[in-house]
Amino acid sequence: FPGLTNAWTMPIKTRIDMLSTGIKTPVGIKVAGADLDSLQAIGQRIEEVVRKVPGTLSVYAERVAGGNYLDFEIDREEAARYGLTVGDVQDIIMSAIGGVNVTHTVEGLERYPVNLRYGRELRDNLPALRRVLVPTPSGAQIPMEQLSDLVIRRGPSGIKSENARLNAWIYVDIKGVDLGTYVERAQQAVRDNITIPAGYSIAWSGQYEFMQRAKQRLSVVVPITLGIILLLLHLNFGNIIPSLIVMLSMPFAVVGGIWLMYLLDYNMSIAVGVGFIALAGLAAETGVVMLTYLQQSVREWRDADRLHNKSDLLAAILEGASLRVRPMLMTVASTIGGLMPIMWSTGTGSQVMKRIAAPMVGGLVSAIILTLLVIPVIYAMWQSWEMRRELIE
Repeated sequence: FPGLTNAWTMPIKTRIDMLSTGIKTPVGIKVAGADLDSLQAIGQRIEEVVRKVPGTLSVYAERVAGGNYLDFEIDREEAARYGLTVGDVQDIIMSAIGGVNVTHTVEGLERYPVNLRYGRELRDNLPALRRVLVPTPSGAQIPMEQLSDLVIRRGPSGIKSENARLNAWIYVDIKGVDLGTYVERAQQAVRDNITIPAGYSIAWSGQYEFMQRAKQRLSVVVPITLGIILLLLHLNFGNIIPSLIVMLSMPFAVVGGIWLMYLLDYNMSIAVGVGFIALAGLAAETGVVMLTYLQQSVREWRDADRLHNKSDLLAAILEGASLRVRPMLMTVASTIGGLMPIMWSTGTGSQVMKRIAAPMVGGLVSAIILTLLVIPVIYAMWQSWEMRRELIE
C-alpha cells in the first residue's frame, strides 16, 4: 500500500524486543511530551530527517493523533419522551452494532461463544447506523437518528506513555551499517535539523538501548576482570613486576583479535566483548607459562654458579625461552583447532558464536608470536637491572 513501510525482523527476536523496550525494529526513537498533536508533528519531522541518513532501510513515525471515531451523542430529552434512559440507548448501540455474546455452543471438547448483532449491511455506513431501531417500553421501534446525533471526530488511534509522559514512537530499520555508527549519524542529523520544543525529549531505544546497557556493564566487568587477573598473578609470583610483565602480553593479544575482526568485517558487540575477556585469560595463561620457564632457567643457572654477567643472563633466558617454544605452539594450536569448527559453523546461533571465537583465534596467533619475542626481552631488561643493583649493594 502507498505510504506504508515494512520492517522485517525475526519473530522470536521481535517478541523479546517488544517485551523489553516496546520497539520491534533495530532502532527506535521515543518522543515524549504533553501534547499528542505536537508529538506527531515532531515525529514526522524526525521521520523526514532520518530517512536521508545513509543506511536507513525504512522509517515510520506513528500517527498518534490520526484516528477517526464515531460518537453517538444521545439526546436525553428525546430519549425520555419515549420512556428511555441513556443506558437503554447505549445497550442497543452495544448489542446491535458492537455485538453481545448470548450463549455458548459446545462442539465436542471445544466451546465457542455465540455473538448476536446486526448484519454487516445494516451497520457498515452512517445512513444504516442512523436507522438502527431502538425498542421502547410501549413496543414502538424508534430509529437511532431520532434519539442521538452521529458525529465523526478525530482523535488518537492509540495512546502510549512512559514515565507518566505521552509518547510517540518512530520505527527505523537499517541495512548495511552497524548499529552504533548508524545511531551516531542519525543523532547528529536530528540535532542539526530539528529543534525540540521545551518540555519535549527524545530517547533512542530498540537494540541500541540494549547496546548501551551492555556497554555500561562491560565498562565495569572488563576492569574487574583485569584486576582479578593481576591479583592472581601477584599471588602466584609474589612480586608485582612479573605480574605486570605478564599483563603486557594482553595488548599484543588484542592486536590480533582486532585484525581478524577487521578481516571478517565484524563490528564491536556483546559477543565480541565476551571473546576479548576470554582472550585476556588465555593471553595471561600463555605469559605465565613463558615467564615461569624463564625464571626456572635463570634460577638453575644461578644455582649452578653460571650466572656472572649480562651475557650469561641472556644465555639463560634464551635457553628457557627455547624450551618453551614447542609446548606453547602445541597449546595454542590445540586451542585454535578447537575454535575453528565454531568459525566454520553455519547453524542456529553461529553468528553469535563466531563473534566470540574470532577475537580468541586472532588474539592467540599474535599473542604466541609476540609473547615469544617481547616477554623474554622485557624479562631480560628487568633481570639486568636487578643484577646491577645487586652489584652496587
